[in-house]
Amino acid sequence: MAALPVRIDRSSPVPLYHQLAEQLEAAISDGTLKPGDPFENEVALADRLTLSRPTVRRAIAELVNQGLLVRRRGVGTTVANRMVHRRVELTSLYDDLIREGRTPRTELLSLESDAIYEPAAVALDLPADTPLVAMVRLRYAGDAPLAILRNWMPQSIGAALTPERLCADGLYALLREQGVRPTVARQRIGARNATAAERRLLHTSKAEPLLTMTRSAYDSDGKPVEYGNHCYRADQYAVDVMVSER
Repeated sequence: MAALPVRIDRSSPVPLYHQLAEQLEAAISDGTLKPGDPFENEVALADRLTLSRPTVRRAIAELVNQGLLVRRRGVGTTVANRMVHRRVELTSLYDDLIREGRTPRTELLSLESDAIYEPAAVALDLPADTPLVAMVRLRYAGDAPLAILRNWMPQSIGAALTPERLCADGLYALLREQGVRPTVARQRIGARNATAAERRLLHTSKAEPLLTMTRSAYDSDGKPVEYGNHCYRADQYAVDVMVSER
């Protein structure tokens, strides 16, 4: 493979391994390094950049931990199949795919105007038997199915949503057009086995788990505006979390 241009600033307070990891991550994100591409040998990269092997090893480990690189015995290190990385901030999957330079596509599986679903009603601070607008969408990244998105919202918000618009844009963008602005959310992330129906839609096997996310979103006044229960292909989706010492 061609040597990737990397600039290391030894006068910067940013650790050398982090400088290297950031530039390698950028090369993967912008498509300079593509899924399946072999990655430069650790020893050769260290020699070329005049860095210690532990520094290079730590940078590569960062990308392996993020799911951007894969180490395989007998094959070496390669760029992983492209995943969607959602940072812990209030965005939609549609926005995430656009930001990653990918092409989102949506198939609307169902749209109901008077659905009764107690967990969603409770999350929206409504009586348990309140009719809600409910939808199920299958989100693609290009031609690959990525996620099943189940959402509920009050009729006062969801009544204006049409099948055509739901297939053409992201849900949060459509809500913002109505003046509804989700600004904060409570999310729970987990994993579970897929149902037979989910496996058919997402083209997965019984052995492949799903990443799940349950979300309650609120506007700037703290009013609940949307409840979602989503599941994602675990091999194509990841959540990035930054933590710091208190």
